[in-house]
Amino acid sequence: MKTLSAILFIFPFAGALFAQDAGDGVKANTKQGGGEWQKAKKTPSALYLRQSPGGVADDYKASDFGLGDNYIDKLIPYPPSDKGVRTPFDLWRYGGKDGSSFTTPSLPMSWQKWVIFHQKQKPELMQDVREYMKLRYKLDGTAITGKKMSGGRKKIMAGPVARLPEGLESFEALVGMSADEIRKRDFFPYKPLAHPLHSTAHMVFPDMWIQAHPEHERFDVGHDFPDAYLPEFPPPLFLTTHKEMGDVSRGREITMGNYWEIFEGLLTPEQMEGLKELLRPTPTTWFNQTSHRVTLEPSIGVSCMDCHVNGHTNGAFELAPDTRPNQSRLRVDTPSMRGNYNMMQLSSKRSVRSMDHFSEIEEYFDGDPGMMQHIGPRGAQRSVTNRMGDFNAIIDFSPAPKLGPLGKLFAEKATEQELRGEKLFHGKARCVQCHYGPAFTDDYMHDLQVERFYTGRPEGPIKTFALRGIKDSPPYLHDGRCPTLHDAVEFFNTVLELKLGKQEKEDLVAFLLCL
Repeated sequence: MKTLSAILFIFPFAGALFAQDAGDGVKANTKQGGGEWQKAKKTPSALYLRQSPGGVADDYKASDFGLGDNYIDKLIPYPPSDKGVRTPFDLWRYGGKDGSSFTTPSLPMSWQKWVIFHQKQKPELMQDVREYMKLRYKLDGTAITGKKMSGGRKKIMAGPVARLPEGLESFEALVGMSADEIRKRDFFPYKPLAHPLHSTAHMVFPDMWIQAHPEHERFDVGHDFPDAYLPEFPPPLFLTTHKEMGDVSRGREITMGNYWEIFEGLLTPEQMEGLKELLRPTPTTWFNQTSHRVTLEPSIGVSCMDCHVNGHTNGAFELAPDTRPNQSRLRVDTPSMRGNYNMMQLSSKRSVRSMDHFSEIEEYFDGDPGMMQHIGPRGAQRSVTNRMGDFNAIIDFSPAPKLGPLGKLFAEKATEQELRGEKLFHGKARCVQCHYGPAFTDDYMHDLQVERFYTGRPEGPIKTFALRGIKDSPPYLHDGRCPTLHDAVEFFNTVLELKLGKQEKEDLVAFLLCL
């Protein structure tokens, strides 16, 4: 048998196989997707490397997924987008496939031009961001009388602050309409929020954080919410192991420089090691020592607790790493780490099942492991991420003095309004169907099918977030589109078609503030 001397090349992106003739009379003829091989007369028994094209259904019909025939045709194809290029604020209107799944460590221009480009673009961009947010919300700083966050310093903002579309008189009128009518008249006030600069994306820190950490100020984009509508800074830290201590941080941001002083004698050695790793900065896609960055000076990166400050959140937002193209990625606010010991599911979309696993895969590289070799990998071993999980596992929820051990209000401590709200929570408002147990979450992912109310790209299942301590974690929903608890109640009143009255909604907010 003659030795086959042809060299075979496989090109997966072209979807075809090619054989290069080496002069022994053996030839191959292929078409994209497999094709037909022809054997030369001299080698009737020669063996060939090949990839079967796979089966194809002759009677295939595309599924509409319940959205309606050709729903994709109702969405806009994604616009061209390179790093740093402005993107539409209404990216929820867009859908489909676009571009590459991978990114590169290269800028689309020289470093000097990159800086100049953004220094010119940022003022114009942020002015447009402020105008867009004014069209969507009335962020006038009105607070709920007598209510503050757990640290006792910051007021809780009142709502709803979402602006109703022209022609819609009230939220009560909204819930009197069907989903089809709301979509047809474009009346839904809680459409998704995009990253202000979706093409670059990455972490955007609030102003209060930047004042304390100017090294994280971006020259390309800034935060789009006023500090009044974000968590208090620095937030208190409560430990399950030392409830008698109350806020162990004593009003200080926990840093690499003070953690030993604060926690020596309170933590075990493994917990102390885990906390140190949560505080240790590492390079990220856009905060690093290379020219692939969005800070004027090189940066040592960010740490877990730069966003999850004191085991809570400072309101920084990012993009979820779980899909492509880049413009389809969902904006996600930093969730609190409080009470993670009672969570069986972490992350909004990826269904991460343990705290040590979450510590291991924290997406500093936008879900692109290829960037690690250019920027520098985190490289945390499992033994280290386990210790990070050990500290995460003792961060407690904020105090709820009116709440009993089984998640019900102490009747003698609660007001009549709060008790009415609790009854609604367990009854007409149907909150308890997803929010129950000690953390007030079912640890499932739910698809609210919000696209019923507007023509846009479906966002799919999102995890149920815990409601314990919810007053400390504005804005609400995974992307912060509901700036206040009042807005969150209005959102679910519409989406779940609950038909709650005005007083019932106020009562429900009163109960949520007790959690």
